[in-house]
Amino acid sequence: MWAEPKSEFRQKDRTIGERLAAGKELRRNFPRARMGDFEVASNRADPVAILEEQGKSRVQDLVPIRYARMLSSPFAFLRGAAAVMAGDLAAGQENTGINVQACGDMHIANFGVFASAERNLIFGINDFDETFPGPWEWDLQRLVASIIVGGKFLGADTALCTDSVRAAVSTYRKRIRQYAEMGNMELWYATIREKDILKTITSAQQKGLKKITTKARSRTHVQVLGKITDIVDDTHRLKDDPPFVIHETHTKAGLPIEEALAALLESYKISIGDDRKKLLSHYKIVDVARKVVGVGSVGTRCWIIFLKGSHSEDPLFLQVKEAQASVLEPFLAKSSYANAGERVVQGQRLIQGAPDIFLGWGEYDGFHFYVRQLRDMKGGVEFDPQTVKIENMPAYCSLCSWALALAHAKSGDAAMIAGYAGNSNELDEAMVRFAFDYATQNEKDFRALQAAAKSGRIKVAPGETN
Repeated sequence: MWAEPKSEFRQKDRTIGERLAAGKELRRNFPRARMGDFEVASNRADPVAILEEQGKSRVQDLVPIRYARMLSSPFAFLRGAAAVMAGDLAAGQENTGINVQACGDMHIANFGVFASAERNLIFGINDFDETFPGPWEWDLQRLVASIIVGGKFLGADTALCTDSVRAAVSTYRKRIRQYAEMGNMELWYATIREKDILKTITSAQQKGLKKITTKARSRTHVQVLGKITDIVDDTHRLKDDPPFVIHETHTKAGLPIEEALAALLESYKISIGDDRKKLLSHYKIVDVARKVVGVGSVGTRCWIIFLKGSHSEDPLFLQVKEAQASVLEPFLAKSSYANAGERVVQGQRLIQGAPDIFLGWGEYDGFHFYVRQLRDMKGGVEFDPQTVKIENMPAYCSLCSWALALAHAKSGDAAMIAGYAGNSNELDEAMVRFAFDYATQNEKDFRALQAAAKSGRIKVAPGETN
């Protein structure tokens, strides 16, 4: 169980040097080498039972799709099993007691490029459903475990996986130390821009980055209009793709779905500024559809809202996504937000630095939700073993840990973390041990889910490929 961190913002009156020293002092009671220890708790919960419990609060006809997606590979399982790993991290050992706004579902597929309010492309974390205040090292441990599991899925050998973990942790240490020296306002405005990345990668890697950013820049609302809509009776309508995208005419309570979503948006408007309200007022709802999203998120309620502005080439696509309690919350203090959607949004605003202009939250018909734009100038690495350039894995993992260090620096005490992490490779080697050991456990849990599917304990959607 995680205790209230003694170092939380009470360190703010100390100098940077004093906070670095305080972080280093923490090694006495919690040596960095111990961070590499992973032992299965004697009372560890059945991983399948954890997933089944999560499924109880979800749309029941979608839960089999979630299992199907998780069963596609051990990497997909890890992505969907954030709740399982949260329990392992909480039960496994003590921690440094340095608090940050943790992502809660940190893995190498949870990064990408997105547009800032000024329409500049920024690299960073791109999913915040599980964000919650917690120990910084939990994010780093989940990230390095995903490097091993994801690396094996993509075809990397043991040596390359090891190098990738070392590269990630070394970069995290160096970046968190740099952020520790920044002034508060400088850190507040800090982002990872395309030109910043170009300075750190080879010319061959720059070609790959250019491909990603060019594709992201093309993903405007107009491009989405052509991709996910059809012309029906001279009007654009969202395409059906059952069971992944479907039109619903009424809610379970019998209310017309357009009316329900309009009421939902009215609740959401309370959370955004007057300038955003004014902008949104120029758009009218054209169509809505339910959509299946993600891996771990499958089964939570999610809709696409298609709105139109002053003419047919002025579309706006919003995603409304249900928010539930973070997987970290059972092991930490109770959330300070009554609305889980607000928890997600406020966490994203705190650690991302350049959030979506339409990001907000609301409540409707007993469930919490948050709203964001759909696909607008978003992009990332495609984790396809057939096309990925596996030799670039260390560089990519370094970029991910850079973004993680920035998120932690914005929300926590960078100097304390830097003081603890230090300048040697001791933390790097500890994380290598942890990453491989947890990857082994993840493989066992994946096989347990396979066994549950084979025995009929869980129902799995056939032929799920989306």
